[in-house]
Amino acid sequence: METTFNLTNGPARAIISLQQWLADVGVTACTAWRWRKKGWLKTVNICGRQYLTQEAIEEFKRRAAAGEFAQVHKVPARNQEGGR
Repeated sequence: METTFNLTNGPARAIISLQQWLADVGVTACTAWRWRKKGWLKTVNICGRQYLTQEAIEEFKRRAAAGEFAQVHKVPARNQEGGR
């Protein structure tokens, strides 16, 4: 459920809690923490809780679709010393 707040003098922007967005997207809180730490996902702190603006969600989607977060998949090498 999205709630609309007027945080600026401009048009009202939709705000959604980070936890709700994570549940909708299917991402863990740990992954979201990493994304926030890397600057990929920008949140707003309101009374100690994290929220996302519609603009932040759209920016994240745009950057993800453009491949900005893509990395080469690293397959672990097998241990060649005869161990497990």
